[in-house]
Amino acid sequence: MLVGAFHFPTDYGIEIGELARALEARGFESLFVCEHTHIPVNRRTPFPAGGELPKRYSHTHDPFVALSFAAATTRSLKLGTGIALLPQRDPIITAKSVASLDQLCGGRFVFAVGGGWNVEEMENHGARYDSRFKLLRERVLAMKALWTQEEAQFHGQFVNFDPVWLYPKPKQKPHPPVLLGGESDHTVRRVVEFCDGWFPRARGEFEPKSAAQRLRRAASAVGRDPSTLSITVFNAPADKAALAPYRDAGITRVLIEVPDRGRDEVLRLLDEKASLCAGE
Repeated sequence: MLVGAFHFPTDYGIEIGELARALEARGFESLFVCEHTHIPVNRRTPFPAGGELPKRYSHTHDPFVALSFAAATTRSLKLGTGIALLPQRDPIITAKSVASLDQLCGGRFVFAVGGGWNVEEMENHGARYDSRFKLLRERVLAMKALWTQEEAQFHGQFVNFDPVWLYPKPKQKPHPPVLLGGESDHTVRRVVEFCDGWFPRARGEFEPKSAAQRLRRAASAVGRDPSTLSITVFNAPADKAALAPYRDAGITRVLIEVPDRGRDEVLRLLDEKASLCAGE
């Protein structure tokens, strides 16, 4: 089982390049960064975790810019979005960003995507909450066409373009793995239909063995080989004993939180948690 980290890359926390170097030096497999393009001042959408929305949500760097800095200072660390809010992103521009980053980092990129929860944020981008996953599906399929076809085209309800050239193509073939965030049965069905892996959060009553079984059953039901699908668990417990059931369940990767704090505090935390990577 791989042990990585997730982080809100902010303008006040540890510098992203230094964080990436520190993770790689301590044996962590990956760094996934969160995304919010902006936060509307007035919104009716409650914060899913309850209480006030933390400062980090309105201070995040663009994930592809941040990961480019992380890529430039590392050699083996996998680099991921966790998650990219695809209903808020133009698919052609995003396909170009993904392909460029994957080429320049030597094929180390992992593309985890999701629908988002902040209604006002997505509405500012012209997306609607009730159709966000239909939009996400078409954008994923359109991007796969752009990454894999010399003259790509796509004609859907939300995404529509005639044949185009888009280069560079990603370093990874056929493209970087696309993981989908969420925990619902709808999410699992979408994963087995058009993604390469599942990106659930370790929250509530999440149980790794039953989660892995859910994905295997869903894949088998549509004739897909379950072994071709990965599971990356977001915000997993940063404790070796608590992670044992994840390893036993065959979870591919777990991500522990690196807080949006300053350099010294973050490096101390990484020193304390480096043992999680031992023997993985």
